[in-house]
Amino acid sequence: MTVGVPLGVLTAVTGVAGSGKSTLMRHELPARHPATVVVDQSPIAASPRSTPATYLDVMEPLRRMFAEASGTTPGLFSFNSAGACPACKGRGEIRTDLAFMDPVTRVCDVCGGSRYSAEALSHTVAGRTIADVLAMTADEAAAAFDLPGFDLAGIARLGELGLGHLTLGRSLNTLSGGERQRLKLAHRLGETGTVYVFDEPTTGLHPADVGTLLALLDRLVDAGNTVIVIEHDVDVVKHADWVIDLGPEAGRHGGEVVFEGTPAELAHASTSTATYLARSLTP
Repeated sequence: MTVGVPLGVLTAVTGVAGSGKSTLMRHELPARHPATVVVDQSPIAASPRSTPATYLDVMEPLRRMFAEASGTTPGLFSFNSAGACPACKGRGEIRTDLAFMDPVTRVCDVCGGSRYSAEALSHTVAGRTIADVLAMTADEAAAAFDLPGFDLAGIARLGELGLGHLTLGRSLNTLSGGERQRLKLAHRLGETGTVYVFDEPTTGLHPADVGTLLALLDRLVDAGNTVIVIEHDVDVVKHADWVIDLGPEAGRHGGEVVFEGTPAELAHASTSTATYLARSLTP
């Protein structure tokens, strides 16, 4: 099979499940173009000690900033290291195991849930402690956090993906599956590359957030990137500049390019995707 992907536009790759979309775009394309940035649906690691700040790689520069301002070591501003509350060991809560019953947890009485020791909380930058910063939402940080040298690009993308309500210090194991996927997307969008492949990025998104995602993809295209989206969502397909439809069926009856063209042209084709697209375009 040979297929051409237009450069500098948003291309939707469609087809029934098992028609070969992911094999073509997630495996064959990167094999020929190693610089391709692939954002798939594999889950991100989530633990009580990982947060949006750590996942977006902003914790280390934040700790260094506090260390330089206070004349101490960066480890003092890590709740996984020297800065951990001695009572809860940086967990922010006390867990009591009960025989034959579910464990009971409560907010740590010593640190108040901040997870930091009194010494770590005695230092501030621009009037904020490290716990104050981690208690800010992504929207609040992007709008008001002005500490010098702090990169807010990844945090700003959280707001663009409908995650502006997340606090920087929230444990990742408390996020929903959809929230974790969008957090992963915000992280991968920080990578440099001229070709992006997104595997069903609308998974876990509320329909109201799909428009926000499309606006973000448009900005990637406007910046000169080529964006390829493997999708079943009709709204995404309608929004694309170009569509590559695979089929005609799944498995050994698939793997063929059954259509290439614009969404308007696809609506008049005779494929499974075209049938549903035509229904969506009909008032």
